Amino acid sequence: MGMSVTIDRATTQDAEQILKLQYLCYQAEAELYGDYTIAPLTETLAALRTDVAETCVLVARLGTEVVGSVRGRVDTGGTACIGRLIVHPRMQRHGLGGRLLAAVEDRLTAERDAARYRLFTGHRSEGNLRLYRRLGYAAVATEEVSRHLSLVTMEKDARPVAAGA
Repeated sequence: MGMSVTIDRATTQDAEQILKLQYLCYQAEAELYGDYTIAPLTETLAALRTDVAETCVLVARLGTEVVGSVRGRVDTGGTACIGRLIVHPRMQRHGLGGRLLAAVEDRLTAERDAARYRLFTGHRSEGNLRLYRRLGYAAVATEEVSRHLSLVTMEKDARPVAAGA
C-alpha cells in the first residue's frame, strides 16, 4: 500500500526542498506570463529560511519528500495573507492544494487570530482561480502590473457564516 501525504509545519531543514519545488512549480506560471523574473523564481534560500522562521510555512510530505507547501502571515488588521501555494506536478489534481490551503487557514486562525484570508494570482492562471473560487474566495480587486499581467486579489471571511444570517 502507498504512503499517505501528511501536512505539518516546515522546518529550516525543509527550506532547500521547498525552494527546489517552488522553482519547479512556478516554471509554468513564468511561461504563461513570459516572465522568468517572478519573485518565486528569484527568491534566495536565505530569504526562504527567514520566512520559515518568522511566518507560518506548512509542507506536505510524502515520506521524507516535500511535495507541497504554502505560506501565510497575519497583519495587524487581522488579514491573513496567504501565498506560494505549490504542489508537485505529479501530485496535482488530487486535492492536495485544497488541503494545504485549509491547513494554513486553520493555523492562521487558531494561532494568529486571522479574521479574513487574502491571496492573489495572475489573471491567466485559470486553475488557481478555479481552485480559490471553489474554496470560497471571491475576487475583490484586480491590479494591472504590466501589459501582460494583472493580479487578481481574492478574499474570504475567516469566521463561519451563521445559519439563517
